[in-house]
Amino acid sequence: MCLTNPCYTQCIAKQHASTMIQASADRKKLPIGIQTLSQIREGNYYYVDKTALAVKLSKEGKHYFLSRPRRFGKSLFLDTLKELFEGNESLFKGLAAKTQWDWSVKYPVLRFSFGGNNYSQQGYLEADLKEQLTALEKQYHFTADGTTCAGRFKSLILHLEQQFKKTVVVLIDEYDKPILDALLNPEVAKANRDFLRGFYGTIKDYDAHIKFSFLTGVSKFSKVSLFSGLNNLKDITLDARYATICGYTDQDIDTVFVPELTGLDRDEIRAWYNGYHWLGEGVYNPFDVLLLFDTRLFDNYWFETGTPIFLIDLLFKRQIPSLRLENMFSSSDMLSSFDVEHIDTEALLFQTGYLTIKKQENIGGQFFYTLGYPNREIAQSLNTRLLSALV
Repeated sequence: MCLTNPCYTQCIAKQHASTMIQASADRKKLPIGIQTLSQIREGNYYYVDKTALAVKLSKEGKHYFLSRPRRFGKSLFLDTLKELFEGNESLFKGLAAKTQWDWSVKYPVLRFSFGGNNYSQQGYLEADLKEQLTALEKQYHFTADGTTCAGRFKSLILHLEQQFKKTVVVLIDEYDKPILDALLNPEVAKANRDFLRGFYGTIKDYDAHIKFSFLTGVSKFSKVSLFSGLNNLKDITLDARYATICGYTDQDIDTVFVPELTGLDRDEIRAWYNGYHWLGEGVYNPFDVLLLFDTRLFDNYWFETGTPIFLIDLLFKRQIPSLRLENMFSSSDMLSSFDVEHIDTEALLFQTGYLTIKKQENIGGQFFYTLGYPNREIAQSLNTRLLSALV
C-alpha cells in the first residue's frame, strides 16, 4: 500500500491513467446522422438498445402512431422494427430482442419515408410516392394493375401476403412532412393532406392483411383532418410506458457512453440537453449528445439544424413573449392535435420540441399540462432568435 502522500498521489495517477486507457479502448464510433440499424451494429458504433420496446409493441398491439420532434431517433427505431420483422437475427446479438423474438418467422415489410424530400410544390408528393411504390414493386418482383398510389398500395399488400403466406408489416416514416413542408402555402398543404388521407386509409381498409403498422412524425394532425380514415391507430405519444422509445436516458448516458464522459461536466450535460418529457422518464436529445461527444463543446446543435422560419414568424405575429413560453398552460385535446387551418401555439411548440411537459393535472376528468423549456439549449436559442426577429 502507498501510505505516504507522494506514493498516494502516484497511485491515484496510475489508477486514473488506467481508467483513461480502458475508456479509450472501449470507445466506439459515434452514430451521428446514421439511421440504419445494420450500419450501426456492423460498424462498431454506439447503440442504445430500444429493442425491448419494439418487441413489446409487436406483442401487445397492431397499429401504432408516435409523434416526436425531429432528430430524436424515430427513423432508427423504424428501421429496427423493419429488421426485427424481417428476421435479421445477427443484428440483434447481445440485445434484448435476441431472446424475446421468434426468429423462425419472417414477414414482408413495406416501408415508406417522406423525410428526405421537400413537398412544398403542387404534385410533388404524388410523384415521389409513385417512385417509392415502383421501388418496392421492383424489390418484390411485382407489377401492379392499378394506376393510383392507393390502388398500387392495396395490390402490393395482397401480392406480398400471397407470396410470403404471411400478413404484411407497414412502416411509414415522417408521415406528416408533406403537410408541414407546405404550411406557408395552405392550398398545397391541404392538397397534400387530402391525398395522404386516402393513401393512409388503406391501412384500415386492409387490416385483415396487415400484421403490424407503425407511423411516425413530428405532428399529430386531428382525426377529422387526416386520421378520419385511420381511426384504428393507437397513439403512444403520451404513453408513459413508451416515454423513452426515442432519446437517451440518464442511465444510457452513464452506461453506454461512459468512455465519452471523461473531461465533460456531467451536470452541464444534463442542464444543456436533458429535460424532454412525454409523461414518463425524461430523455436527452440524441443529436445534441452525439455532437457534444464529437466536438467536446457545449453548443446549440439541435436548434441550429433546422428551426423553421414560420415558427419564429408565428410567435412574433401572435405577440407571444419568451417569458410566457416558460409557463404555458394547455389541455390534452389542444396539445395532441392541430390542423392546417388552425395551429394552436402550444401544440406547435410542444410537438416540434421547443416546449415540454413540466406538470400534469387532472381537473374535472380532463388532463391539463404546464409547458416549459426542456433545457438550456432551447431556452437560450429560442430567446435569442425571438429577440433577433423583434429588432
